[in-house]
Order: sequence, then structure tokens, then C-alpha cells
Amino acid sequence: MARRRFDATLAAIADARRWTAGLVDDQPEHIRDTVALVVSELCTNALVYASSGFDLQAERSEEALLVEVGDDGAGAPQLRDASPVEPHGRGLRIVDALASDWGVIAADGAGKVVWARIDLDGARSTSI
Repeated sequence: MARRRFDATLAAIADARRWTAGLVDDQPEHIRDTVALVVSELCTNALVYASSGFDLQAERSEEALLVEVGDDGAGAPQLRDASPVEPHGRGLRIVDALASDWGVIAADGAGKVVWARIDLDGARSTSI
């Protein structure tokens, strides 16, 4: 299991994506792209909605990569149906379409962990 703390900056999203990419660099391009997009969306949500830095944890098995993004924000993320003019609200729909499973765990005290499982034996191919 690998873990890293990221600051509350826009550059942290790209850093988190690159860091996680190293865990799946032996996988086909479509799986690497799926991992990058899911990690980007989860980390972006931590910055936008929690306004805090975030912890990214990743664990790889033969079958899947499990990523967890923890932040200090209140509330639980929910799937939304954003209208075309809304600037936010599509991230979890993307995660839901690409990950084999995802969820939210309330952290002790303040905050939460949003996790996603990405299959490595053929990531879900879904049009988003």
C-alpha cells in the first residue's frame, strides 16, 4: 500500500495523477487513462468541495487498483445530474462510469474518504 499527502493546490491534481500512474505503468493505455481520470476527479472533488489538502492512498493487486482520497471536508459526495450550464457536478458520474465500484467512508472526527476500485483485467469501457 502506498500513501502520500498532497497540498491544496491545483498542481496537486497533476502530481497525484503522475504518482498513481507509476503504480499501473505496466498496464494497457486504456487502463492507465481510466486510473488517471478517476484519480483526477476524486482529487479535484477534495480540493473544490473540502477546500483542503488530501491524502491519496493506493493499493494494487493482480485484479484491481484501489484508490482512496481522504480530505477534511464535511458532508458526503453524491451523484448529481448537472445541467449543461453548471460548472461542477459531473465528477462522480465519471467515476461511477469508469470504476468497478466506489463509495464514501466517514472519517473519525471530521472528513471522509472517497474510494474507487478500478479493475486491471479490463477496466470498464463505458461512454461518458
